[in-house]
Amino acid sequence: MAERHFTVEEANELLPTVRPLVENMVAHRKALSAAVEREEQLTATIAGNGGGLPPQELADVQAEIEREAGEIARCIDGIQELGVLVKDLDSGLVDFPALRQGLEVLLCWRLGEDEIRYWHELEEGFAGRKELPL
Repeated sequence: MAERHFTVEEANELLPTVRPLVENMVAHRKALSAAVEREEQLTATIAGNGGGLPPQELADVQAEIEREAGEIARCIDGIQELGVLVKDLDSGLVDFPALRQGLEVLLCWRLGEDEIRYWHELEEGFAGRKELPL
């Protein structure tokens, strides 16, 4: 069981705090993906013949990967400290633990949604989202 359970009202009141953390998490995830792709391109070039790449370029990309991964971890930590569960880094999907008739369920919110309008049982996941009320 989660340490904290939210009512729909409490979860919606927390969205102004959660939303910027999720926005940053998604942005850093995109930047990380781009940096990893660039690293793969550089590695392929180096494996070929080096292609006249400046020696520092690969190190710079690797440092960027580490920075972005650290920023993602900070965002996730900030979200989880609030009692919210991170479900998908790319789409900004998070769940707020809640109770329905004494059983734990999850209030489901994704970046771009104005408020929490869905919930699902623990094992159902995003595909099992149901409209509120609980």
